[in-house]
Amino acid sequence: MNFVKVCPLAEVPADGALAVEVDDTPVAVVRSGEEVFAVSDICSHAEVSLSEGEVYNGTIECWLHGSCFDLRTGKPTNPPATQPVATYKVKVEDGDVYVSLDSED
Repeated sequence: MNFVKVCPLAEVPADGALAVEVDDTPVAVVRSGEEVFAVSDICSHAEVSLSEGEVYNGTIECWLHGSCFDLRTGKPTNPPATQPVATYKVKVEDGDVYVSLDSED
């Protein structure tokens, strides 16, 4: 598993998201409570940045049309989105956030 350092944890807002790039892939690093997640930063419905949306109850909401995506699975929890967004593995070490785009465990 190839993890890439993307940012200090302190840069990720509490119950919010930060846009980063990993190997030219737009990624939203999201903090929900004490947990940190990484999902595609591109909404599967409207192709806008998810990191600009609201984070609540383990989801991130697209600011344009209001679709929410589960931070664990990437699946939409309400319309208009019907396709999931990619989710990525995250680890936090020594105050820094690392993301892996690898799909295998």
